[in-house]
Amino acid sequence: MMEIEKYFQPSYEESRKTFQGHLEKIKRKWPKAELTSENIGKEKDNTIDMISSEAISSNEQVLFFTTGEHGIEGYAGAAVTHLFVDDYLNGIDPQTTGICLIHALNPWGMRNFRRVTENNIDLNRNYLYDLGSVPEDVNKNFAKAKDLFLPNGKVENIKKEKTDLYSHLTKASIKEGYSGISEAKGMGQFEFERGVYFGGKEPEESAHFLKSVQRRLLSTYRRVIHMDWHTALGPSNEITMMVSETDSRKEEELKSLYPLKNIQTFTPDKVKGDFTNHFHKLKKEEYPDTYLFSALFEFGTFGDDKEAELREFTTILLENQLYWYGAEKEEDRQWVMDEFQKMFYPKDREWRESVLKEARLGFEVVLGREGILK
Repeated sequence: MMEIEKYFQPSYEESRKTFQGHLEKIKRKWPKAELTSENIGKEKDNTIDMISSEAISSNEQVLFFTTGEHGIEGYAGAAVTHLFVDDYLNGIDPQTTGICLIHALNPWGMRNFRRVTENNIDLNRNYLYDLGSVPEDVNKNFAKAKDLFLPNGKVENIKKEKTDLYSHLTKASIKEGYSGISEAKGMGQFEFERGVYFGGKEPEESAHFLKSVQRRLLSTYRRVIHMDWHTALGPSNEITMMVSETDSRKEEELKSLYPLKNIQTFTPDKVKGDFTNHFHKLKKEEYPDTYLFSALFEFGTFGDDKEAELREFTTILLENQLYWYGAEKEEDRQWVMDEFQKMFYPKDREWRESVLKEARLGFEVVLGREGILK
C-alpha cells in the first residue's frame, strides 16, 4: 500500500518544510538549483517558495509547476509535486531541461484553509495583461444577483440557510438559464470587495511575483511546459485538463495530442484574469518565438453535474459568509468548514489515492508528449 499520508500534509508549515526538503534531491541532478522564498502579504512568515535551476548545457526547455494559487488547493498540488520529485525526476535530462517548482502562490490562503488571499481576492481573476481588458459591464450579472453573492450577517441556522441558498440558486438558474450565476463565477467581479470571485482592483503581490517568473522563463528557454495544479472541478476522483483558447488548438486536437479522458477549453471572454490566459497573451505579444504549453489540472471532488455545481456554489457562499460574520452555533461553523474541506482538500482516502494515480497519468501523457520525460 502506498504511503499516502507522506504526500498529504496537515498544515501549510509542514507542506512548506516538505517542499523545501526536495532541494537536496533536485541538486543531485541540477547542482546549481536554488531555493528562494518570497514574503507575501502583511502577516509574518507567509512565503512563496520556489526551487529552480537552468539547464546544465543549453536552455532548450523548462518544466514549470505551480501550486496553491487557490490557497487550500495547494495541499494536493504539493502532494503531486512531491510525487513527481520522488518518482519522475530521473526521467528528465538536466543537460537541456531546466526546472521551476513553486509552492503556495497564495500562502495566506493555504495557511488558513481558504481559497482567496488575505484581501479576499481570487488570485486566478487577478492576472490582467491589460487593465482595460475588463469590460465595463463585467459586474452586471454579479450585481443582479448580489443579494445572493454578498454575505449578509451571521450564519444562524445552517439547515435553513442551505435550503434557502439552494432554492435561490435553482430559481436563478431557471430564470437566467444558469447564465447569470455561471458567468459571474467565470468572469469574476471587480467591484464587491466582500463578495465571492472578487478579482481585485489592482494586482496582488503574488500576481506581480508570478508575472516576473513567467517573463523570465519565456525569455530564457525555447520551450516552456507549465502545469498549474488545482482541486474541485471536473468528475470526482478524475483529472481534468483545462486549456485557455488563447492556446489556439481546438478541443479535438488537444484530445488527440494528449489522450486524457477529460479536457476542456475556456475562452478569455468568459474568464477574466486567469493565470494561463495571461501567460499565453504575454508569450504571443512579447515572446512570439517561444513555445508555451500552459494548462490547469483539476482533481474533481463533488462531481460535474448540476447538483454538484449547486453544492459548490452553496459551499463557497457559506464559507465566505462565515469568514466575514461567523456563525451563531459552533456546529454550524464546523459544518461549513468541513464541507469546504470536502470540496477542496478531502480527507477521504479514496480521493487522495486518486489524486496520486491521476497525477501520474497527467505527468506521463503531457510530459511524455512534450518531451520533458524521456
